[in-house]
Amino acid sequence: MTTLDVPQTDRPAGVIHDIGYQRYDGPRLGRRHLLGGLYLHSLRTAFGLGRTFKAKIFPWLIVGVVGVVAAVLIAVRAQIGEAPLDYAEFPEALSVLIIFFCAIVAPELVSRDLHSGVLPLYFARPLHRSDYALVKLAALISATFLTVGVPLTVMFAGAAFMVDGIGAVWDELGDFLPALGYVAVHAVVYSVLALLVASLVRRRAVAAGAIVGAFLLTTPVVVVLSVLPYEAATQLAWLASPVTLVGGIGDWAFEASSDFDVDPYGPLYGLVGVAMVVAGTLLLLARYRKVAAK
Repeated sequence: MTTLDVPQTDRPAGVIHDIGYQRYDGPRLGRRHLLGGLYLHSLRTAFGLGRTFKAKIFPWLIVGVVGVVAAVLIAVRAQIGEAPLDYAEFPEALSVLIIFFCAIVAPELVSRDLHSGVLPLYFARPLHRSDYALVKLAALISATFLTVGVPLTVMFAGAAFMVDGIGAVWDELGDFLPALGYVAVHAVVYSVLALLVASLVRRRAVAAGAIVGAFLLTTPVVVVLSVLPYEAATQLAWLASPVTLVGGIGDWAFEASSDFDVDPYGPLYGLVGVAMVVAGTLLLLARYRKVAAK
């Protein structure tokens, strides 16, 4: 059979199907809404919302423990008539739990994206490299602050109903607000360090261990410096660890009742804390400029 003998049909060689794709003619919300969407998504991710049950276990376990501690303190105060733990002592007593919360959440926020290689998809949109890093940091700070700040606020609300007179409530408020600021210091310092470490490690489990190590491995340095036979060395020893650094800031700025005695070096602790946050943030931004360049 020759090509001339091939039977001819009236069917077209190809068909174009209209499956409903249309151009988007709506409003372009821009970069500000993009940042807000990324922040809300990251904040939900911090608590495992919209994720599997497994992703909710560890963050909500810590949230539950902090909530139970606050409830117990309220109940004890209702029974004995006085607070067993001052407001400023609350975040200090829970500092280990705050560290573990940051160690769990920070890898979920950034290590997962590094491991799955989705950062080019983020940066293909009108999203700056610095925007991504700063939004993730803001989400971690917010999640950490809420984890401790909300139970602390519940403690204040419970105490406000137990005391007599508006003057006593005002006194409680005067103790509560500085403690809330102390919670913010914990959230900012711990989050900056945790997110910086997590941004360097692609494996979430390894990143979590590295974060805990970054906080706890500096403790022996503090111990060695604190036993030196010099008063100044003892008072400056707390600068060697982020945990004790925050404790020193609390003793100086918020008059937190603690084991830390940093007089007369309190302003130095404040300056070192600010320098640590600024340096950590700049290193985080530099890290994401390097990631984007690959």
